[in-house]
Amino acid sequence: MVKIFNDQFDLYFHIISHGIEAYYLGAAMQNDYNGKKVLIINMGGKTTELVTFLGNKLIDTKKIQVGVADLLNEFALVNNACSGNTVEEMDLFVQKRLEGFVLDTDYDCAIFTGGEERFELLTDFNLVENTLFNDGIHKYMVSLEDYISGTKKVFYDMTMEELYKLMPLNPKWMDGARSGAIIPLTLFKMAGIKWIIPSDLNLINGVINDLK
Repeated sequence: MVKIFNDQFDLYFHIISHGIEAYYLGAAMQNDYNGKKVLIINMGGKTTELVTFLGNKLIDTKKIQVGVADLLNEFALVNNACSGNTVEEMDLFVQKRLEGFVLDTDYDCAIFTGGEERFELLTDFNLVENTLFNDGIHKYMVSLEDYISGTKKVFYDMTMEELYKLMPLNPKWMDGARSGAIIPLTLFKMAGIKWIIPSDLNLINGVINDLK
């Protein structure tokens, strides 16, 4: 596929390794986090990248072998008008996939990347002012309890049609919204996270930062 793409178009298509993916995630999220220990979560289709910052230093990267596509393949009813699969059963599935995986439990917060701030604003999560650090980018945070409540609202109280209408220029982004909420939820609980910072940053921001 890569050869066909490169032969047909005046563009260069390259698949980056998971190590480079973690590097660019770290570059995207490079910041002084006011001395806080921060878990950063970036999901893909089949894997999820985890990066840990302590203050302004990247101290750890991890990769887990579960992504949004795994949940979409396993739970065929999640994108019914209102989800025919529950938050609890999907959370349990991820827990089982992560059996034996260990996370620290002394994080001050977690940042969930990749359009999450926009999504939580559109779906009216109970966001409050971010008082943990001030980087001029991440204005909001949400408690774990309110993250769970907001996720359940998206599963059971909002139809897929309603979700599509919230993003008219790219409605199909919402196809992964319900499933995409579950992996972070499981990780938040594993790590004892109390506060979540939704973020619109992604790997491309890391590429841009790296070029500066």
